[in-house]
Amino acid sequence: MKADIHPEYREVVFQDVTSDFRFLTRSTLAASSKETIKWEDGNEYPLVKIEVSSATHPFYTGQNKVIDTSGRIDKFKRRYAK
Repeated sequence: MKADIHPEYREVVFQDVTSDFRFLTRSTLAASSKETIKWEDGNEYPLVKIEVSSATHPFYTGQNKVIDTSGRIDKFKRRYAK
């Protein structure tokens, strides 16, 4: 690999702002974060705030619903039912 072309890859805390769910992982987004947070292990890590995580996404929470307005699904099935 070429030297000095890759972003810094280090530990970062991601926080879901809608549910206050936090998790520690590694990412290259650490350089863009201005905030830090003290984690459970006593160390301080960069904090990246996100809108959706596995704690709030409908697919992972089991609240995934298909809303069929104006019969679009039935119309699609009739059109391509050959």
